[in-house]
Parts: sequence; C-alpha cells; structure tokens
Amino acid sequence: MKLALVTDAWHPQVNGVVRTLETVIGILRNWGHEVLVISPDQYRSMPAPSYPEIRLAVTRARNIGKRLEAFGADAVHLATEGPLCLSAQRWCRRNNCRFTTAYHTQFPEYLAKRTGLSPRVFWPYIRWFHGGSEAIMVSTDSVSRQMRMEGLHQVHHWSRGVDLENFSPDAPEPSSYARLPRPIQLYVGRVAVEKNIEAFLQTERPGSKVIVGDGPALAALRARYPDAYFAGRKSGRELAGYYAGADVFVFPSRTDTFGLVVIEALACGTPVASYPVTGPIDILTPESGVMDDFLSEAISAALKLDRQDCVSRAHQFEWTSSARQFLNGLVTASSEPKTRISMPFAANLPMAK
Repeated sequence: MKLALVTDAWHPQVNGVVRTLETVIGILRNWGHEVLVISPDQYRSMPAPSYPEIRLAVTRARNIGKRLEAFGADAVHLATEGPLCLSAQRWCRRNNCRFTTAYHTQFPEYLAKRTGLSPRVFWPYIRWFHGGSEAIMVSTDSVSRQMRMEGLHQVHHWSRGVDLENFSPDAPEPSSYARLPRPIQLYVGRVAVEKNIEAFLQTERPGSKVIVGDGPALAALRARYPDAYFAGRKSGRELAGYYAGADVFVFPSRTDTFGLVVIEALACGTPVASYPVTGPIDILTPESGVMDDFLSEAISAALKLDRQDCVSRAHQFEWTSSARQFLNGLVTASSEPKTRISMPFAANLPMAK
C-alpha cells in the first residue's frame, strides 16, 4: 500500500503527535508499506503566533495535490488541522479524493488558552475540517463521545503504545535525584501554558518537583518557581531514568486527548496523579493512578500505589496494535469503490525498531 500522510506536526518538534506518527510510520514501513510524509520542513514556513518553536507551512493546495498524484497514493491521511493539512484537505475535496483525519489535540481548548476566547468559538472549524473525512481517528472513548456530541459520528478507535524496551523500571535514575528531597514528583512534557504546569508547581506537597521538557513557558516558570528543578529536554534511556527514579508522575494537563507520557511513566513503574479528565480517565486504573479535582490529594494517594501494578497496566498498550488500528481505519483514496484497507497478517509481523 502507498500511504500519503500529511502533517503540520513533525521534526524538529518534540511532542506526542510527532512521536506517535514517527513510530507508526516506522512499523508500517517495516510491514512493507510505502509512506510519503508531507511535512512543514518541506515548504516555506512562519513561526506560530505565541509559539515560535512551531513552524506553520505555507503552500497552495495544488502543490500538495501534485505530490499526491505523482506518488499515486492508495490512501491519504491528514494528521492535524493546521495550514498544510488544510491545503491537502481542500485539494482532496476538489478532486473527489477520499481521506481520513485524526483528532490528536484538543484544538479548541488549546486555542482558548492562548487567545482568552471560549473553546466554542473554534468548534465550527473543527466540525468543518473533519466533516469531509471518511474516518476520524481518535485515541480514547472519551474523545469518541466528544466528537459524536459535536455531530461527527465517523470516528475510528486508534490507541497508542509505549516502547517497553526503553521505558522500564530498571532504567538508571539521574545522578541529580540523589541531591533532591523525596518524594520526587515529576512532570514530563512540553512546557507551555496549555499543559497547566503551574497547577502542579503550586501544590504544597513536601519533597521535590522536577520538570523535564522545553517550551515557550520555561523561562517564566523557572523564574517564578526557583525551588523546582528544571532538567530540560530528555529522551531515550535517560528520560526513562527520570521516570523510573521518580516517586510519582504528575499529569496536570486538562487539554490532552491521551498523554503518551502517562503510559511511559507507568511502564517505568511510576504511579500517576492527575485530574479526572480525558486521557487519564481512559488510561488509569485504581491500581495505577489516582485522579482528583484537587491535585495535591491525587499526589498523596498515588504515592501509596504498588509500582508493579503500574508496569502491568502499561503492558496493555502496544505500538503494533496501534499501527494495526491505524491501518484498518484508512480508506481507499479513489472515489469508486469505497473500501477499507486492512492487513490481517500484521499481527505476526515484528515491530519496527
């Protein structure tokens, strides 16, 4: 199969969307599929307002259309709602090319945080963008219900996975932890306003607060909370060590659709404290995490959980299953006839490294 995947989120961005796409694309290629990635680094771009680390690509719909036609795509997937995917969506609609989409980010809530406007202001665009999609891929039951409430019923379940070879309880903890008072309370992720990190930093639990990640809010938070330890961006086995050595992982976001960092923390044996919101309510069990409207209470209770139960929960999320779900959600790009793409033999194929 030849899959054309268009995305506004790609390297050098570091976030859950990019990691999900990169991992699933790697697995599909390992299974013998050809994947064309159309991403912002291939076009002129401008910095996103209030978030210059993210580049917004600018190109005409026909330019993307030429690449789709030259590639001869069997399926077209639009991963995001940004300008690049918007151009691709316009070309597909004009040329009767079927496509699928994905709802990775709570886009209305994200924009509301940055503009001060109500999330409802942005939902008409979401409904319009995804309205022409043959299937909207969503990661959780909560998001599926949300989309149906907005009149978007063509949802397809596409869960996530975790690299269990990298994220494991035996990952060596960083040397910096030896100097920090326990319990160590950890946040990992983008350091930005929509992640609600200040709700975590304002909790009054004894111990240490550790922030791993980078983003536009980093300098301001570092100045405002000098007692917190800001470790910067980490990856690979080093990141796994930050998870494994922490006593609790704190996920303060109220705007995520899933939260890859949650299952990464669980895979390292670290219990999770969060608000009872989309993402955590779909992932966590009473044995692996605690959700509470008062984050401090969630942290206190999560510290008492059995770490092995957390590991067991994480092992229920596999990238090969995620890739299979994604593949089965795709549809043929040609206007006639409409068929879904599936690959039943994928269950016996190895995961891409």
